[in-house]
Amino acid sequence: MDFVGFPKVLPNSPKRGRGQIQVIFGPMFSGKSTELMRRVRRFQLAQYKCLVIKYAKDTRYSDTGMATHDKNTMEAVPANCLADVRSMALQVCVIGIDEGQFAFGNILNLVPLAESVVKLNAVCMQCFKEAAYTKRIGAEKEVEVIGGADKYQAVCRKCHG
Repeated sequence: MDFVGFPKVLPNSPKRGRGQIQVIFGPMFSGKSTELMRRVRRFQLAQYKCLVIKYAKDTRYSDTGMATHDKNTMEAVPANCLADVRSMALQVCVIGIDEGQFAFGNILNLVPLAESVVKLNAVCMQCFKEAAYTKRIGAEKEVEVIGGADKYQAVCRKCHG
């Protein structure tokens, strides 16, 4: 078993290999969910059984599917933690996790374990330069605040302040 309690070899895996971790990270509005959808669709076209997991509390654009900020959607299973979907995960070859920080906490802890890491940037919503940061603009004090452009902005280093 590996560190999340899944067998090392998933049933139905074409190569019976261990798989790999691919991390896509960046600020809000950088296209992370769009890139995840693109990668999952490639596997679906190749006839792999795929499972996309979304954070259950994120119902901004869809209760049941995962959605991008520009309203592109993909079927996804809502879960509060990965253990909630363990039995479903054991039946597929590819697992995509949207908003992985809710499942893993600090997503950067996955970077040393990953076979591939992609850092995306957005456009600064204040000066329109390259944006590598997310700035919360709401007044909420909670650590977990789900929202879109109403709560967050993508900003560059200078505009991050």
